[in-house]
Amino acid sequence: MKWLLVILSAMLLVTQYRLWVGEGSLAEATRLKRQLAQQQEKNAALARENRQLLREVRSLKEGTDGVEAKARYDLGLIKEGETLFIFLDADEGKE
Repeated sequence: MKWLLVILSAMLLVTQYRLWVGEGSLAEATRLKRQLAQQQEKNAALARENRQLLREVRSLKEGTDGVEAKARYDLGLIKEGETLFIFLDADEGKE
């Protein structure tokens, strides 16, 4: 009977060790859940960025309006007969 108690106690300790410290432990499960949440946030941000880029690509493919808007914004395109006005904030440049 004494040996049975020793064996059962040893099995309990081994089981508890795996639960708290070993592979598949509660701590590892918590860490993996945290990693999963972080990766899902990154994936969502990348999906938003991809949707924005797809909208931009469609806009550029559909006509000259998208290309013209991109050139105006990125390259400062001014059409013939247009006048460019640049407004600066009064606070800008004062530091």
